[in-house]
Amino acid sequence: MFKTTISRLALLTALALPASLLAAEPLRVAADPVPHAEILAYVQKIDPQLKLKVIEISNGVNSNELLAHGDVDANYFQHLPYLHSQEQALGTKFAVAASVHIEPLGIYSSKYKKLSEIPDNAKVAVPNNVTNLSRALYLLQAQELITLKAGFNDPSRDQATPKDIAGNPKHLKILEIESPQIPRALDDVDLAVINGNYALEAGLTPAKDALGLESPKNNPYANILVTTPQLENDPRIKQLAKDLQSPEVAKFIRQKYQGSVIPVTPADAG
Repeated sequence: MFKTTISRLALLTALALPASLLAAEPLRVAADPVPHAEILAYVQKIDPQLKLKVIEISNGVNSNELLAHGDVDANYFQHLPYLHSQEQALGTKFAVAASVHIEPLGIYSSKYKKLSEIPDNAKVAVPNNVTNLSRALYLLQAQELITLKAGFNDPSRDQATPKDIAGNPKHLKILEIESPQIPRALDDVDLAVINGNYALEAGLTPAKDALGLESPKNNPYANILVTTPQLENDPRIKQLAKDLQSPEVAKFIRQKYQGSVIPVTPADAG
């Protein structure tokens, strides 16, 4: 509580400073190590006038709580459906500054080479948080492994749970596990649905190693730069948003991640 109070006082003090002085301070951005912090490092390279303090977040740290408490000025790690669930959980509102890239969710296996080889009663590890659990079920449906009940048509709006599975011809056993832990469980299950950033951190290449991969077309899960309503017009936030959506950064993402991370900026822009 004491730390939280200090953090809030620090934020209020910062907001009271003149805009020119505030803009001179480094922008504190919480980010997952891969690919977010790597992308921010590239932004620092192409825009050295923008001073960033990138804070790499370890597993178990809630970057939205850090942002709400004023410990950081922005974060870059999440998609919009997850942000909305966090706003409800934390009882606060955030501001989206930019949509940057998509990390396609993938289905992986250390035992099988094709989804057609999956046996009956196979164990499938999926993320246990609400939004990514639903996302995983939609991906399993897209790969014709399960069928969801009628009415589950919009992944960004219709949140699915295992109770909403209407058809399961292979009698898959759905195991809900914390997202960061799923790569470690890969050898203990038949299939694992893994978020793109955790797959990359585990040495997997989604575009090559996934047996099934989320389509980027009309994908509602673009990763976003998030800040507070009080800071959304800060010139540092606006400049970072502009940089992250630039053709230069889009080109960097395409070349470095080779389809495992897909920029929102159109391919013909860079």
